[in-house]
Amino acid sequence: MVSHQQDEREQTILDSINEGVFTVDLQWRITSFNRAAEEITKVPRAEALGRRCSDVFRASICENACALRRTMSSRKPVLNATAHIISRGGERIPIRISTALLKDNDGQVIGGVETFQDLSPIEQLQKELKARYTFEDIVGHSAPMLKLFEIMPQIAASSSTVLIEGPSGTGKELFARAIHSLSPRRNRPFVAVNCGALPDTLLESELFGHKAGAFTDARRDKPGRFALANGGTLFLDEIGDVSPAMQVRLLRVLQERMIEPLGSVEPIKVDVRVVTATNRDLSRLVREGAFREDLYYRVRVVSLRLPSLSQRREDIPLLVDHLLGKFNRLQGREIEGVSEEVMARLMEYEYPGNVRELENILEQAFVLCRGRMIELHHLPAELRPAVPAGGNPMSLEAMEKLLIGEALRRHRGNRRKTAAQLGIDPSTLYRKLKSLKIEF
Repeated sequence: MVSHQQDEREQTILDSINEGVFTVDLQWRITSFNRAAEEITKVPRAEALGRRCSDVFRASICENACALRRTMSSRKPVLNATAHIISRGGERIPIRISTALLKDNDGQVIGGVETFQDLSPIEQLQKELKARYTFEDIVGHSAPMLKLFEIMPQIAASSSTVLIEGPSGTGKELFARAIHSLSPRRNRPFVAVNCGALPDTLLESELFGHKAGAFTDARRDKPGRFALANGGTLFLDEIGDVSPAMQVRLLRVLQERMIEPLGSVEPIKVDVRVVTATNRDLSRLVREGAFREDLYYRVRVVSLRLPSLSQRREDIPLLVDHLLGKFNRLQGREIEGVSEEVMARLMEYEYPGNVRELENILEQAFVLCRGRMIELHHLPAELRPAVPAGGNPMSLEAMEKLLIGEALRRHRGNRRKTAAQLGIDPSTLYRKLKSLKIEF
């Protein structure tokens, strides 16, 4: 009777613990299983008792790295090992494990005890923190990027025409796709056209379509990109390269929301949100008479200016991590990162091709790398000589000094705002200013 009451008391104590707890005998059969263990694994206690623990948990370390088995053989506890289990519903659950021996009153080992904590909330928090710096497929935590992230949802929610300006390789189409995917039109088509890649005659047919017989090779009707994007979003890249004649046609479509396919006598009404992009200075083209002023104000109802990569150097480590993760997924590899020397070189490079150039550099290095870490000799030849002969590559200290200096300049010397952007305490920033001898 006393033993039964003691068992009940022990079970009550175990059930009050937030961590999962179970015990096994020397044959690895579960002898106790608390309420938290039931909740985490979704396996009822009655079903778990008497079964081998590996059959219940289906954990990633059960096969060849069982923490409890290690404790039983070494007679030493295991603390804070990590693994994942598969719940009864097939859900992958990350856990943290600690183990110890279970002894009777005479000190004889009669089994083992394992406690495990569900790390899913922590893992989710980490994902949310990472998501703060990722907007769709756009990555950044620099001040210019966070400002863009902040206004993007409002821009997406409207139906206004958008002009995205920025140097080549800054990700203008990524921003256009993000606007579309966050908009009420997200379930309708997103259609992209590079206006600078086609001559006028082809561009006109591509945008507005044509009827059969409109010209020699027009054997059947072809819908244009405006028609294909009906209800959705049409992205016109390199809008600054279109001819004056095409500018007139585009202006009419934006004003009337009607298109006329080549060879047609009936205009067609379209419901399309237009997003345009250019790497040229449209306002200067307007002043020079190369771009129509009325069209400029039609496409520039809302405008976004994307920074060059050299204006957001603090995003480079984040971009490197993101791009390597993408390459690993695509090619089934597990490259862990880049060496300190490589990161220093990537941080000081000017990137005339911006993010696209960084991606190309990393992809080449990824292909050449046979180990776990990208080294300096994996980079393209033009990036390997970091400095003139006899010099030293940029050190991590110099890199840190560069980033802090740029952040200070952006905030006009305001240390509180600078520290907030860098994610450090103002007192830490003060110490770094002193140790790195940064004057502002």
